[in-house]
Amino acid sequence: MKTTSKFFNVFVCCCITATLITLAACNDYLDELPDNRTELNSEDKIEKLLVSAYFTNDPLFVCEFMSDNVDDYGDNNPNTNRFVDQVYAWQDVTEANNESPENFWANCYDRISVANTALEAIEEMGGATTTRLQHLRAEALLCRAYAHFMLANMYCQAYRSTDASEQLGIVYMDHTPTDLDENPDRPSLAYVYERIDKDIQEALPIVGSDYAVPKYHFNERAAYAFAARFYLYYEKWDKVITYANQCLGSAPKAMLRDWAYTATLIQAWDAISQHYIDASLNCNLMMLTSYSYMGLVFGPYRYLSKYSHGKYLAEHEDGEAPNIWGDDPFYSDMHTYSATNLDKTIFWKLPYLFEYVDARAGTGYYRTVYPAFTTDECLLNRAEAYVLTGQYDRAAADLTLWMQNIINTTLVLTPDDIQEFYNDVAYSYEDEAGIESTIKKHLHPSFDIGEEGGRVETMLQCVLGFRRIETLQAGMRWYDIKRYGIEIVRRVMGADGKPLRRTDVLTKDDLRRAVQIPLRIRHNSDHGGVTPNPRDTSEPRIDGKDLSGESFNPITTPKL
Repeated sequence: MKTTSKFFNVFVCCCITATLITLAACNDYLDELPDNRTELNSEDKIEKLLVSAYFTNDPLFVCEFMSDNVDDYGDNNPNTNRFVDQVYAWQDVTEANNESPENFWANCYDRISVANTALEAIEEMGGATTTRLQHLRAEALLCRAYAHFMLANMYCQAYRSTDASEQLGIVYMDHTPTDLDENPDRPSLAYVYERIDKDIQEALPIVGSDYAVPKYHFNERAAYAFAARFYLYYEKWDKVITYANQCLGSAPKAMLRDWAYTATLIQAWDAISQHYIDASLNCNLMMLTSYSYMGLVFGPYRYLSKYSHGKYLAEHEDGEAPNIWGDDPFYSDMHTYSATNLDKTIFWKLPYLFEYVDARAGTGYYRTVYPAFTTDECLLNRAEAYVLTGQYDRAAADLTLWMQNIINTTLVLTPDDIQEFYNDVAYSYEDEAGIESTIKKHLHPSFDIGEEGGRVETMLQCVLGFRRIETLQAGMRWYDIKRYGIEIVRRVMGADGKPLRRTDVLTKDDLRRAVQIPLRIRHNSDHGGVTPNPRDTSEPRIDGKDLSGESFNPITTPKL
C-alpha cells in the first residue's frame, strides 16, 4: 500500500517483490512513492489500513505436509508436483507459489509493515487518546506480534528456554525503516520472543471487539487465545492458564464447537465445510482468508493426493485408531475416498473456494477460509499447561470436556485412567522395519516431563493425541512435533495401503525442523541477505529456474 511502501528497507522490499510482480526494482519503487503517512490522520483511515495487517499467504499447507499427517502413496502416483515433493521431503524449497515459504515470508513482513505504519500514525495523532484508538493500537500490536510469532515457528527451531539465547531468531521489525543501506540480521530467538511478549502485554489491556465484523479482527477472545498459545510455546505455563481462562470464561462447554449439532446437518462436504467456518459460531474466534490449496487437498478430490492422510494413518494414529474412548463414535465421522492412486481419510473441515479473475477463461485463485484460533484448541492448550503445572485432575477435566464434545460418550477421564491406557499402547516405529505406528510416539522436549509411562508423560500423550485430531488438516501438528521433538518416519505405502518401506526420518534434533530462509532473501547479492539456517548438506541447486513472478499468477480452475 502507498501508505506503507516508502518505509520498507531493502530487505522488506525484496520480500515484497515476490508478491508484487509489477515492481521493476526495489530502490525504484521506494524512490517513486511519496510519504503518505500524513494521510492516516483519522480513526477510520487507520481502521481501514489495519484490514491489510492480516496475512493471506498462510503456512497451513507447508506445515501439514511436513508433519506426520501424510504418507507417500508411491512413485507411480502422478498426483503431485515438485513443490509438494520438496515440502514432504523437508527439502529447502526452491519452488514458488502462493503457499511457498518465500511468499509466506514476504506476506508476513508486508503485514508487519502495515501494523507498524498504523502504530506510527497513532503516535503522530498524539497517541491512543480515545477508546477506539486504543483498540486500534491493540489490533496493530497483536497483528505485528502474531506475524512475528508465525515467522519464528516456521523459520526457527522450537523455542527452548534452555538455549533460546543461542538459537537464530527471525528479523524483528518494530518500525518502518528509512535507511536503505540497513542490512537485516537475525537476533536470538529469545530476543524475538521477548519482543512478541512485550507487544502482547501492551495490547491485552486495551484490546476491544467493537468492529463491524469482529471475527475477522483481533477481538478480545481471539487475543486471549493467541496469548494462551504463545505462552504455551514460550513455556510460561501459568500464563497459559490465565489467558485461556479469560478466553473460555466460566462456561467453556458453551464456547466449544457443537459437533452434536453438526451431525444433524445435511451430510455433504460443501455444507459441513461451510458450517465449520461460520463466523457466528462461538468456537471460531478469528477467521482468516488464504490463497490456499487446503480445501482441495483435504477435500473429496484427487488433487495432489500422492501424499495423503490415508486409511492407515486414520486407523493407527488418529481419528479411527483405538483410543481411550473405546468404541464410542465421533459425532461427525471421518470420510474415506479410495480408488486407483487415491487413499484419503479426512474430516470435512476447510472449504474449497475459487476466486475467478476471468470466469470465461476459468482462471483465478485457490482460496479457503479458516479459524486461526478456536476455543477447542484453547481448551487443550490449558489442559497441557495444567499437566505441566501438576494440576492433573483439572487437566483430566478439560480432556473429558473436549472428548465428550466431539465423541458421543459419557466416559469421564481420570489421571489414573489416562496413565493406564497409554501405558498399554506401544510406541510407534518399534517394529523391525521401523515403519508401523500407533497413537503414541516418543517425546523429547527440552523441559522435564519425567520418565516414560509416568503421570506427566502419559497425560501429555493424551493431550497431544487429542490436539492432533482437533487440528488435523490445519497445519498445527507441525508445531507440536517441533516443541516435543517428535521423530517422524517417512514411508512409502504399498498397494495394500500398509507401510511398505522407510525412506527418511526427521530426528529430534534435525536441522530441517527450521524451514530454510527463502533463497531470494538469503542470496540478495546487493545487500548481503539474511543468514540462512544451518544444514547438514550443501544447498540444493535451483537449476537456473527464475523464482520471481509466480506467486499471484492466475491459475486455471482445477477439474474436480
